[in-house]
Amino acid sequence: MKAKRTLTFGALLLSVVAGCGIRPTGVIDAGEPVTGLTKGMRIYFASDTGLRGVSRPDLKLHSLDAVIKLLVAGPNASEQKSGLTNLVAFDGSYHVSGDAHRVTLDAQDTYLSPDARLRNGQLVCSLARAQAALHPKLRPDDIQVTLRARGDSLGPYACSYFLRN
Repeated sequence: MKAKRTLTFGALLLSVVAGCGIRPTGVIDAGEPVTGLTKGMRIYFASDTGLRGVSRPDLKLHSLDAVIKLLVAGPNASEQKSGLTNLVAFDGSYHVSGDAHRVTLDAQDTYLSPDARLRNGQLVCSLARAQAALHPKLRPDDIQVTLRARGDSLGPYACSYFLRN
């Protein structure tokens, strides 16, 4: 009985050592690894877990003001079903300007609060992403966004500030 067990264990060990029958191949080049943020336009909406970016791959962006219109329009039906909502609203006119690594939102008729973390994050992250989309050599993480309203100024902020928990 002991000899049979030893023989069975030996056969099992031999099959494990022999491998699975797949022969080794040489190195296959698959190109550069993926790094950093994804390319293209993303709009950020609020969820119960924080900010979530949604892709707008077919969007042809021509100005930063257009991003505000997209935010105010809110998430589409599918995005709403997945728990996304819009917290951005404006009481009057607004203008967004950008100069390389800096973006400024002027919305003098709108109340902005430093305590409205998700709302401010929607604005900052969406505007930073748009500036990077308009200027492909820029990274969204390198862009600082300032929010101005009713004489108050918030920021400058980087999007990463709002994506941390």
